[in-house]
Amino acid sequence: MNPIESLSARAGNWRGVNTLEDPNTGKPEESPSKLSVVPVLGGRFVRLDYVWSYQGKPQEGSLLVGFDPKSGEISGHWIDTWHNGRNVLACKGKATPESDPASSFGMLGSYPAPPGPDWNWRIEIDTGEGSLRIRHINIIPEGTPYPAGDYPAVEGIYEPA
Repeated sequence: MNPIESLSARAGNWRGVNTLEDPNTGKPEESPSKLSVVPVLGGRFVRLDYVWSYQGKPQEGSLLVGFDPKSGEISGHWIDTWHNGRNVLACKGKATPESDPASSFGMLGSYPAPPGPDWNWRIEIDTGEGSLRIRHINIIPEGTPYPAGDYPAVEGIYEPA
């Protein structure tokens, strides 16, 4: 089973908790979240649409996931009202023989962080037994005024609605 088949098998509505590692307070902020998993274009892609809130204000996002079975390449286009504003983050990943793309896969994108180098953003999706987990990790490179490394940014954990 490839990533698209795995996500398509989970089509429908989900509910759960969104945890934002709030960069303004340095503390996690939880909010209820809803997720809709929708196969599109005859099952070639899957769209994940979600809603959550930040300090009581509604937020929403969408991730369009694709997979090329010949190359093993996973692609994603992510938008989110709180994180991206009006920009789309394009991401790429690879399903490898060592990974089990049916249960866990990821993709990586980058975004400008002037005046320093671009930062990376990794999205990981786990399709476990009866649940879905979507993690976002901010990756800060060397050469910034911040400590370099991987920092959890947001995580949504869902079960069928």
